[in-house]
Amino acid sequence: ETSFFFLGMYINQKSDKMLINLRKPGDSGYKIPQGFLFEYISAPNFAGEIIEWIGFGLASSTAPGYFFAFSTTLNIGPRMYHHHRWYQDKFDDYPKSRKAIIPFIF
Repeated sequence: ETSFFFLGMYINQKSDKMLINLRKPGDSGYKIPQGFLFEYISAPNFAGEIIEWIGFGLASSTAPGYFFAFSTTLNIGPRMYHHHRWYQDKFDDYPKSRKAIIPFIF
């Protein structure tokens, strides 16, 4: 359970760092993230956060912990979908194989 939490934290932090480093000083505009889990889903930082809080819920084994994990998923899941759609609308060359939430499926 705690390993699930730390896995999610690692995914979240690594993905956020990759996004931050997309723009170099003086750059402007948007870029398509590449590498790591960005090859499979559009927002692995959001996926990492969901995994993190599911791990928290499992580790706590409490109703509030499970509720927090559930509500986080309900909040961030749609954000992942709309984030994915934004990339598709913004970039004609956005990878067709990249999914919104679940790699290879959706």
